[in-house]
Amino acid sequence: MSQPAVVVENLGKRYKIGRPRPAGWTWRTALGAALRAPFARGRAPDKAEHDSEFIWALRDASFEVRPGEVVGVIGRNGSGKSTLLKILSRVVTPTTGRAVVAGRIGTLLEVGTGFHPELTGRENVYLNGAILGMKRHEVRRKFDEIVAFAETERFLDVPVKRYSSGMYVRLAFAVAAHLDPEVLIVDEVLAVGDAAFQKKCLAKIAASARSGRTILFVSHNMVAVRQLCRRALLLEQGRITQIGDVGPVIQSYCGTPVNPRATFARAQAPPIADECWVAEVWLEQNGHKVATVRNGTPVVLCLVVQAERDTALVFEVLIRDQDQRPVLWGPADMSPRAARELPGGRHAARLVLNLPPLVAGRYYLDVMLAEADRRFIDYVECAVALEVEAGLYATTEWTFCQSRGPAAVLLPIPQVTVEPLPVGVAAPPRQPESELLAHAQR
Repeated sequence: MSQPAVVVENLGKRYKIGRPRPAGWTWRTALGAALRAPFARGRAPDKAEHDSEFIWALRDASFEVRPGEVVGVIGRNGSGKSTLLKILSRVVTPTTGRAVVAGRIGTLLEVGTGFHPELTGRENVYLNGAILGMKRHEVRRKFDEIVAFAETERFLDVPVKRYSSGMYVRLAFAVAAHLDPEVLIVDEVLAVGDAAFQKKCLAKIAASARSGRTILFVSHNMVAVRQLCRRALLLEQGRITQIGDVGPVIQSYCGTPVNPRATFARAQAPPIADECWVAEVWLEQNGHKVATVRNGTPVVLCLVVQAERDTALVFEVLIRDQDQRPVLWGPADMSPRAARELPGGRHAARLVLNLPPLVAGRYYLDVMLAEADRRFIDYVECAVALEVEAGLYATTEWTFCQSRGPAAVLLPIPQVTVEPLPVGVAAPPRQPESELLAHAQR
């Protein structure tokens, strides 16, 4: 078995928080602190020191990356992602633990670092290439490729201070992307540039992955992480809380449960919905509760709604994929005149969902209640999960398109039935989907 390309053992980085100088601080105390600093560097933290004066940006991190593996590093801002990559890139030294990287390291941490505004684009290509560790003959050999990738041929002899921000970023990324390291470290470079350039950057990173390079990839774009990586690690407050296959790690990061609920229930109204609220949610097929449906078959979304007063109610459903991207939006009533009049009390609602052909996988259903003026009364996010099995249609995974609206596809709900639910009755009388669909078609 080959040796790991990256080995991290009990890695930690601590920073001192700036605070006002204490009373009596003089040049003598400053000189004494400066003389003591080299001897304190690298030692274990003193327990007598106040925790409030320091912050652990990274703590007790341990993992290995095999050669040729692409690992995603995800987490919220301030979780320690950039600190981890800077230690691996030897930009900063760790406080505890060790990190070993086998082979030449290429880093894309801060695109454009080292560019001089007074130098031309041509001169900055050579300067930045040298800063990133490229030899002059390497830069000369790849110069045409770099310029073509950046699309700045006409402006090579113009000082970069006259470049637009987009041109500046394109040229900087083009230089860094043409490194030939054994280990490539990428930190959120896809957050810059326009959509076309981001697509080109992603394709370049994917090509590096296919060539067998070991890649650590940091991004808040979960679609890109899922597309590029097989494994991922999740950082929270400087600690690695999960590492494994990319799917479950992304689900944990996005806030969706790895073991989702098939039914939803709550005994009392939430604080923001005291007029009308959803008490229960589940899915049915042929009169039975289900959590899995076959591709292309209809399903009934069942709700128990508690209304504290008479109201005109509109039902809406938003269906998300496993990456929390909106896929289908189902407004049961398309106009205020079609809102359902509900008297005060407990009611059972059944919404027929004629799902279009969906890719096999897991989906989450958000349930919304709104008044006739479209003001939301209650919103249950990820109320229930639905597993779609491969059926008569598509059986392979692909990426959904997403518009700027609530979802890419509008899903009209043809039939909604609402009836009073007596106290003590847990579920409404079931009606086969065939009768509901026949009534909807009439």
